[in-house]
Amino acid sequence: MKDGLKCSLLNKVKVTDKFWNGYQELVMDTVIPYQEKILNDEIPGVEKSHALANFRIAAGLEKGEFYGMVFQDSDVAKWLEGVAYALEVRPDAELEERADKVIEIIEKAQQDDGYLNTFFTIKEPEHRWQNLQECHELYCAGHMMEAAAAYYEVTGKDRLLHVMERMAEHIEKRFGAEEGKEPGIPGHQEIELGLLRLYEATGKENYRNLARYFIEQRGKDPDYFVKEKQKRGWVHFDMDVHNREYNQAHTTVYEQKEAVGHSVRAVYMYTAMAELASLYKDEKLYQACCNLWENMTQKRMYITGGIGSTVDGEAFTIDYDLPNDTVYAETCASIGLVFFARKMLDNVMDGRYADVMERALYNGIISGMQLDGKRFFYVNPLETEPGVSGKLYGHKHVLPERPGWYTCACCPPNVVRLLMSLGRYLWSETEEGVYSHIPAGTEAHFDKMDVTVESDYPWNGKVTYRVTGKTEEETILGIHIPSWVRPGSVQVRINGKVEDITADVEKGYLILKRVWETDEVELVFPMKIRKIYANLKVREDAGCVAFMRGPIVYCFEGTDNPELLQSYHIFEDAKMEEEICKEGLLEGCVLLKIKARRLETVGDSLYSEVAPVRTLATLTAVPYYTWGNRGENQMRVWMRGE
Repeated sequence: MKDGLKCSLLNKVKVTDKFWNGYQELVMDTVIPYQEKILNDEIPGVEKSHALANFRIAAGLEKGEFYGMVFQDSDVAKWLEGVAYALEVRPDAELEERADKVIEIIEKAQQDDGYLNTFFTIKEPEHRWQNLQECHELYCAGHMMEAAAAYYEVTGKDRLLHVMERMAEHIEKRFGAEEGKEPGIPGHQEIELGLLRLYEATGKENYRNLARYFIEQRGKDPDYFVKEKQKRGWVHFDMDVHNREYNQAHTTVYEQKEAVGHSVRAVYMYTAMAELASLYKDEKLYQACCNLWENMTQKRMYITGGIGSTVDGEAFTIDYDLPNDTVYAETCASIGLVFFARKMLDNVMDGRYADVMERALYNGIISGMQLDGKRFFYVNPLETEPGVSGKLYGHKHVLPERPGWYTCACCPPNVVRLLMSLGRYLWSETEEGVYSHIPAGTEAHFDKMDVTVESDYPWNGKVTYRVTGKTEEETILGIHIPSWVRPGSVQVRINGKVEDITADVEKGYLILKRVWETDEVELVFPMKIRKIYANLKVREDAGCVAFMRGPIVYCFEGTDNPELLQSYHIFEDAKMEEEICKEGLLEGCVLLKIKARRLETVGDSLYSEVAPVRTLATLTAVPYYTWGNRGENQMRVWMRGE
């Protein structure tokens, strides 16, 4: 922690877990430098970014035209935020120097009135703030605010922080409920999160209040964007201003009961709502969050933690509409789901939030990045078919292999910033004590205790917490017991003595309250293979079965299973075994071996009265997050059952 800075979980928790530390090392050694080169257009054969060049042009350091999406600035912001967290994990003077130079360019690109956005500075300065629905000025500002707060917290350097405080002041002068201000709202929610990060970093309440304004203003006038379009008289993308649900502007946040519209916009908004509910102790706002949480996670979420089931608007649809092969499930949406879950835990320590956070982290998020860190998925399907996925109408967005980059590259740097700030999601610290949400290996130094966690999660269910107390007061160590653990099956030893914890589990957390000295808590979760069935209202999954072990969702790939995956049927009482992969890309992963029946068509006729021939087979299932790393082939999560 730097002198004079408020200590956050970012400073207090170091990830030592073999699984997650491997990802963090990959990000630091490969992904961050790779993405930096892409932002500088130095990687041949991938989509051009030009994002850093846009800032240099806006700063007057070189000549040229703006290139990219209207929100291209946000790629740089998320990269910088990821760099900040990486510097906390492993200091790197050379990387920090390169980041400082980028920040210097950003500072020079800022206008005299505090405005910062390269698209409008370079291309359309006369149209600033005229198209909030489509042009993402507030969205880009929010991401840069998050980067500024993170960089300040880690390095103590406030150059970017001051830049974004000036931008925040510029925004505050223009938008608000006061007379003379514009009652505006962002077309893509994010400014709320950025302002809350500025508040967290500086303690200045006007940032928190402005974030609340944007949240509470939303939906008060459902026709805001209709009127905005009529007023300006010009368009960029001609988005449908009448689809008020698309950006959750159809009604106030207090009246919204279902997760609708663009999924990333939604969960970013829900995250801000949950944080504001916690900061203001606002029970009404928290209840609004609960309503949305319940609908989203119980009726509109994939088994992988993916959300947003249609490419049409990258959006939620209706309850139980969860197609596997035309799914969207954007990586950014699952990341936003983790943000939301973590902020809900700040309101109530409830295991259902930790369960969803765990599900998304181990499945629908890391599936968005190739195991080598150089290719990325935007869409995370649960079924792919060569010749169909990525090619046929309705399936073109579902790519069977990860591309190197995207024109709209929001997901890759988003993965980086989440993985490098992982400690913030593994633990919570309250006045009563500390809470472990996911049993990953960590070294944590809290105000009232130090905790070291030894774990081989998610492959092994044995987790050891070594605690050193720092106070003579009774303090809570809360440990999340995942919902997939059957009641009564977890074994707990405290200082070597077996304990009955039945009465100590509250809302999914084992609550251990005592005066901690030098103590050891050992938990053993049984890691059995589990067969999962979807609600029959999910029509695509009716009659199918999926498999999980611990928090890991499994899938089947053609690489391991010859013939057509749809030709296999899983027995009701199928024998299931585990096998540790000893070589190759999946080395160290637990694979599943499952007995099945294979159907084989007799003859070549399209239709026949002859029943398929049935033979016995053994299928191999791999962790879902690893799929697509061994060439293009079939993939399915849900298999037909018998």
